Amino acid sequence: MTTDRGDGGDAVARLVADRVLDVPDFPQAGVVFKDLSPLFADGESFRGVIDGILEHYGRGSFDVVAGIEARGFVIAAALAYAAGVGVVPVRKAGKLPREVLSASYELEYGEAVLEVHADAFVANQRVLVVDDVLATGGTAEATLGLVERAGGTVVGFTVLLELAFLGGRKRLAGRPVHALLTV
Repeated sequence: MTTDRGDGGDAVARLVADRVLDVPDFPQAGVVFKDLSPLFADGESFRGVIDGILEHYGRGSFDVVAGIEARGFVIAAALAYAAGVGVVPVRKAGKLPREVLSASYELEYGEAVLEVHADAFVANQRVLVVDDVLATGGTAEATLGLVERAGGTVVGFTVLLELAFLGGRKRLAGRPVHALLTV
């Protein structure tokens, strides 16, 4: 009997659980980094998680996918391609060449700033936001706010892995959160 659970069902949760590696003390002492590189490198498993996300939302339920730097880009690009929609990068400060909207937020081990082009979304465009991991929720909260400030309508926030013990979902109360694996 598996203890793997997620919003997309046990099979998809197992795909993620079987391919995540714990890297202790990265990026600093005391932090256990969840490395999803093995999942991205396994074509069949990666296809399985992308298909699982698309199945959850359904084709035609979003107009564009916003991916959070950097691993969120990998997920967003694959999902956008599979759904036949566009992709928008949400970047770290100073990486985008045109007028941007910015949001500061706290990480579990520091502070950061995210940016999106001010004209990234047309008014009321339905945006699915994706990232690799939901931890404390700071990155997600900042990104969802940026999407809305830029004119988009958030229809969902999906992660491959949710670290429930850090309470990120609670911080996003009232927001549609979808995690393929929750630990």
